[in-house]
Amino acid sequence: MAQQYQIPSTPGIIAPTPTQLDVLEPGDTYFAPITRSAAAKRPNAPDSIGEEKDSDSDLDKRARTRSRSPRSANKRGGVGGLQSANFKPGVPPVPPVPTSRTSKPKSEPARQNGSANGHLSPSSASSTFWRDFSRSPSPLGLIPIHRHWRSFVHRHEIPRKALHLSIGFFTLHLYTRGIQPATIHPWLLGALIPIASTDFLRHRSASFNRFYVRVLGAFMRESEVNERYNGVIWYLLGAWVALRFFPKDVGVMGVLLLSWCDTAASTVGRLYGRYTPRIRKGKSLAGSAAAAVVGLMTAGLFWGIMVPRWWGFEEDFMFQGRLTLPQPSRTWLGLVGNEQGTVGGWLALGAMSLWSGLAASASELVDIWGLDDNLTIPILSGLGLWGFLKVFG
Repeated sequence: MAQQYQIPSTPGIIAPTPTQLDVLEPGDTYFAPITRSAAAKRPNAPDSIGEEKDSDSDLDKRARTRSRSPRSANKRGGVGGLQSANFKPGVPPVPPVPTSRTSKPKSEPARQNGSANGHLSPSSASSTFWRDFSRSPSPLGLIPIHRHWRSFVHRHEIPRKALHLSIGFFTLHLYTRGIQPATIHPWLLGALIPIASTDFLRHRSASFNRFYVRVLGAFMRESEVNERYNGVIWYLLGAWVALRFFPKDVGVMGVLLLSWCDTAASTVGRLYGRYTPRIRKGKSLAGSAAAAVVGLMTAGLFWGIMVPRWWGFEEDFMFQGRLTLPQPSRTWLGLVGNEQGTVGGWLALGAMSLWSGLAASASELVDIWGLDDNLTIPILSGLGLWGFLKVFG
């Protein structure tokens, strides 16, 4: 009875090429999903020649991994003569359809100067691009030392800020020795001319520019390599204007605010600016607040400690240790005489220090025609102090 109804054996199917069933180990009947990393580790079997790659079998659909990237259809075509399986001569390729995870296709980056890869060329970047890029934690590679000391030199700019800070202490040292601004500003102009001429020449000679960057790259930003002039030029020019055209105490304060407030705003802004609101591009509330606090402390140090200890309030000082309301304000308030509208001592010093901090923060924050802040900070803060003392001094 069993022999009459014996079930015939299943005939074997001869496939033209080995299938995935032939390469399986005995007992393997389940095809789990294969991840990209696991598929990359497996040795790839060579594709058969002259066979159709389109397979509708359920086995192939389960075992084959599919990329979710919308550009996966174009990865195999166009390199070394390789083309995709769906390529047909004479028919333009169909752009990939975005999947659910890439519903918004990314726009192709703008191409400048005919670049084939679409990347932004450093020589064609605008001035605003360089001002933002200088604050980037990732160096472009224009300055060799920025690549080797990425955090110390490029991100935190320690050598540049050390030079920035030292000018303020050197200014106080000259003040304690009794050297007048009329003696200092000719030396600043004498240093400005050769430095500016050298910077102008390096922008005209590529070989000299490479040598210049290798020697002084630690004190430069990558924005100053090809497109912009060195910040030292604007620093010297701003200090020269402050000491040449403002009264002695206002000029000295302009240099001190440039040296210390700008450094404080840059340091605090880079560290904590992402946690506070952004006031404008490249300027945060944390950096502006740091400039105001350091400006207040600088005014208290200079007018409250240095001036009384060394030379006192000289005749060419605008601030003489007291503040007086203007005549129209005293008349409107009903104050008789200058003594009733005058404050002195710590109250006057506090008001002057507070205004100095506000002037330093505002001059560091404002942007005038894209000029370097090493030039605008001493001039604008000096104008703010001069105007305040002109009214209340």
